[in-house]
Amino acid sequence: MDMIGFEQHDHKRCVRTAIAAVETYCREHKLQLTPVRRRVLEILLERHRAMGAYEILDTLRGEGLGSQPPVVYRALDFLVSHGFAHKIERLNAFIACTHPGQEHTPAFLICRLCDSVAETHAEPTRGMLGRAAIDTGFSIEQAVVEAVGLCPQCREGAHPCA
Repeated sequence: MDMIGFEQHDHKRCVRTAIAAVETYCREHKLQLTPVRRRVLEILLERHRAMGAYEILDTLRGEGLGSQPPVVYRALDFLVSHGFAHKIERLNAFIACTHPGQEHTPAFLICRLCDSVAETHAEPTRGMLGRAAIDTGFSIEQAVVEAVGLCPQCREGAHPCA
């Protein structure tokens, strides 16, 4: 799986591909991609960065799609529970999955200056964590990997926030 987040890419194609993958997954699994759920996913994809629930709610409110927090939280819960979005614990924010509908364990690279996030693939059952689990008889069911550092733009001083 490729990392998406810090490099340049065809963003419009990225959004179209992700929406199509989610629509196909929902159709095949008989899930309801309601207008609000779809719009929340589109907002995350269009912004291509981690966003807080209230920031998403502001957009929905402006579009007349809801003005109460439960509206956005229900949509985010659906998107996260089906792997179409991820919660970035460090930022208390959400980001669209770059590999929707694919079985994977994401890891997140978070810039400490500009809060940009890149998603990559992790194997928590391998390496030191996996060995520790085996040694203690623990069975890993879920792991959240978040690494904090500097994105390429901030490292070079080219990012407006740096």
